[in-house]
Amino acid sequence: MAEAHQAVAFQFTVTPDGIDLQLGRDALRHLYLSGLVACRKRLIRLKSSVLSGVYPASPSTWFAVVAVTLGSLYGKLDPSLGLITKISNFLPGKSAISPVSRTVLSAVIFSSGVWISGILVYRQTLRILLSYHGWMFESRGKTSLKTKAWAGCMKIMSKRQPMLYSFQMSLPKLPVPPLDDTIERYLQSVEALLDEEKFNRMKTLAEEFKKDLGRKLQKYLHVKSWWSSNYVSDWWEEYIYLRGRGPIMVNSNYYAMDFLYVTPTSKQAARAGNAIHSMLLYRRKLERGLIPPVMALDIVPMCSYQMERMFNTTRIPGVETDRLQHLVESRHVCVYHKGRYYRLCLYEDGNLLSPRALQVQIQRILDDPSPPQPGEEKLAALTAGDRVSWAKARVNFFSHGVNRVSLSCVERGIFFVTLDQEEGGHREDDKDSLSLYAKSLLHGNCYNRWFDKSFSLVVYKNGKLGLNAEHSWADAPIIGHLWEFMLATDSFELGYTEKGDCHGDPGLDLPPPYRLMWDIPPMCREVIDQSYLTAKTLADDVDFYCTRFMDFGKGLIKKCRSSPDAFFQIALQLAHYREKGHFCLTYEASMTRLFREGRTETVRSCTKQSCDFVKAMEDPNETKENRLALYRAAADHHQLMYRLAMTGKGIDRHLFCLYIVSKYLGTDSPFLQQVLSEPWRLSTSQTPQQQLKMFDMEQFPDHVSAGGGFGPVADDGYGVSYIFAGENLITLHISSKFSSPETNSHRFGQRICQSMRDLAQLLTDPLRR
Repeated sequence: MAEAHQAVAFQFTVTPDGIDLQLGRDALRHLYLSGLVACRKRLIRLKSSVLSGVYPASPSTWFAVVAVTLGSLYGKLDPSLGLITKISNFLPGKSAISPVSRTVLSAVIFSSGVWISGILVYRQTLRILLSYHGWMFESRGKTSLKTKAWAGCMKIMSKRQPMLYSFQMSLPKLPVPPLDDTIERYLQSVEALLDEEKFNRMKTLAEEFKKDLGRKLQKYLHVKSWWSSNYVSDWWEEYIYLRGRGPIMVNSNYYAMDFLYVTPTSKQAARAGNAIHSMLLYRRKLERGLIPPVMALDIVPMCSYQMERMFNTTRIPGVETDRLQHLVESRHVCVYHKGRYYRLCLYEDGNLLSPRALQVQIQRILDDPSPPQPGEEKLAALTAGDRVSWAKARVNFFSHGVNRVSLSCVERGIFFVTLDQEEGGHREDDKDSLSLYAKSLLHGNCYNRWFDKSFSLVVYKNGKLGLNAEHSWADAPIIGHLWEFMLATDSFELGYTEKGDCHGDPGLDLPPPYRLMWDIPPMCREVIDQSYLTAKTLADDVDFYCTRFMDFGKGLIKKCRSSPDAFFQIALQLAHYREKGHFCLTYEASMTRLFREGRTETVRSCTKQSCDFVKAMEDPNETKENRLALYRAAADHHQLMYRLAMTGKGIDRHLFCLYIVSKYLGTDSPFLQQVLSEPWRLSTSQTPQQQLKMFDMEQFPDHVSAGGGFGPVADDGYGVSYIFAGENLITLHISSKFSSPETNSHRFGQRICQSMRDLAQLLTDPLRR
């Protein structure tokens, strides 16, 4: 066993003269290799930081500048116009250094100053260029001369291959929007949702806030924006995520699915081996900065800050607030199977285990017949239940002894792996298979995912994969980047043998994965059972419907000269109106990664324009021409709102931060209280795909992603996630609660599908004529 293997290398004996410590050669070898790997990683990180910090320059350009300067001096030319001589006069130790050496040293100092100045000028120039967002508001095919000139400059500025963090210091800060603009656009967003009396009352509250308290709070936000990298992100992370005391399962965590149609192997251990190996290859690239930054139009960099905490990160519970624990280094994953926990080492002699070796190790876990220890099976229910109960239990039962060691092993892992005993994925003969797959990934059985880890990799019995991600450390596109890399690497680079095994040699006879030991007393088991009951009640209440819409996809929508996202959001409003007979506040997630440390912003996609269109669609007396005109107006306005959100002119994060400042000052604002208390009964998000173009979707149409989803935000509302998977497929993930008599996920999903068909018919009629 692994325990015995470790014990022979490290022995000590207590004697009357003290402790006789004996270290075996194997232990010394492992200590040496561990230190060597740590030093090597520090050097790699240092190199990556230096190369990213001096981009677009490099150490070779520094040598070139120094060489040119020295060559000019040798040719009796002084490119410094006398500055080198002045530097020489200020250098100490005139008697110890020869005149020639002083001149050379002065030339090196001058050259270094020129080199650094060039980098700073480049950064400032790039920051100015990146602050221009006019390109986003121009119609396709109608590019202005200003935007063309800007694009040309951007291509020149980013011509040299950038590293992941090369542009971080050049990204502009998120601006604080003008208070008047935010309030005006807020009132516009709710005008169609409120009756005349309520709207006039809200307008009065807004005017009172704008005249007095709003100006004061705005000044505080400006001060914060001057000294912080991003005036929103730290407060958003703390108050929206980490201070939440309710369960994060369903309410916060989200999931991602495997390929919709393809399962490369049906062997659970083999698929897990390739998946884990692929993710570690990604981590290696991430640590070395070798992943290119995501670029809009292939020239505009997105912020990469959120990727730093992708691995080795765990959310640690607290009584009042949680915290994120991020480790610089970790070399193992924790694996859960049949109620048992294992520590799986991923490196041997400093080298990453091959996929085949990982398959062998995982198969050992699958073949282990030992039962769970008392209280071990449902232990992870603590991470699924109430945060306060988990925080207290962690202090009372997991702060000493074997429990502390084992919990540390789980929390310090690179990520968490669950080997499920059930099958997952889409099956053509089972219309409910996708919905069951989604529910399984969202909450499992409430104790077979460690919901506090940055993400848990789920490997099903039939070889299907999935992922459950904690939300506080980053947003879905970040984990989606890793997920795309893993799926493509697994299928197209690593591959499998004809028998479905991983390629490669199993290697040496490694010690088996280490079984974690627990000593869970009866009082702790009671807390675990209570957390499980809380989580089970929440999970059983989730009504999930996941379906494929195959009538058409973004290909047809684009032919109709419409944005696919605007098309879907308007169809969503039409479906909701048909179901409820009224409109509701709608949340659509947008990103602000054009700015440093940007995360998300809200697009309020229920607008006056979309409401006017929906009413026209439901009015049998309206003409098709008028409906089409109203649709175009609604789609154009939606696109405008989305672009404003992306370019730092959104309203909801601004209002949120104003509210936080008011709380810090101990001042109540009726206006802000009303704004922040409004429920989002429709919470929506589009899943990005093909962030990494590692394979051709047209050549491999079966390798479409099934996307991912999340739980409902409001008790009487819907959570809707959607992905335009290829040109002819839209996958919907719809969640609500069984406990609400006003919602039904299957019914609402069918209404959305019918609304999309009705919109397509409206938009394609003019094409036929």
